[in-house]
Amino acid sequence: MSIAYTPHALAVRAAPVYHGESWAARALAYGRPFISPMHELLTLVPPGSRVFDVGCGRGLMLTLLSQVDRIAEGVGFDIEPGVIAAAERVRQRLPAAQGARLHFHHCPVGTPWPAGPFDVVSMVDVLHHVPPAAQEQVVRDAVARVRPGGVFMYKDMCERPRWRAAFNRLHDLLVVQQWIHYRPVVQVEQWVRDAGFTLEFSRNENIWWYGHELRVFRRG
Repeated sequence: MSIAYTPHALAVRAAPVYHGESWAARALAYGRPFISPMHELLTLVPPGSRVFDVGCGRGLMLTLLSQVDRIAEGVGFDIEPGVIAAAERVRQRLPAAQGARLHFHHCPVGTPWPAGPFDVVSMVDVLHHVPPAAQEQVVRDAVARVRPGGVFMYKDMCERPRWRAAFNRLHDLLVVQQWIHYRPVVQVEQWVRDAGFTLEFSRNENIWWYGHELRVFRRG
């Protein structure tokens, strides 16, 4: 693995461009590579890709992908206007060539997403924030934006074992004041397969007390 993708190196890259944000936003940007497999997510994006990040938050993953020159373009959206405003401020702190690759959009619930298609569509730690009745449609909307032969990259928190799931839930209660809704990963796998994708990569990974479920699918 390149040193550019170690958790510490990614945190060091994130720190200066998030420096002007709130204390909580800075802590999340610096700390997330140490509690989530960000380094692995970046290596799973084919170099030179056009990437669409569903529920991008403050844009950390796309920002890191641009900083390490992994992508040709990154498009992200979120339903929260405040985090998109933060992502745009971060983008403007990047060197011009890196910032020019990135585009962030505020898309309230019920409004259209950027259309694509994209080489990679990512959904990282998003689905558990979606109301259960809407989860299937959100996944289907995401995979519909993957070009033929492209990749859907899914990562979310584990439902089992229960003690890890409880720590994940406590984290979101403290950080975003939200009671999250787990969806079994086997159900997500079935939704994506039904849309014409093949599962290419599957890994469950534990970092500290957090449990992560990572899946990569390719569209036929």
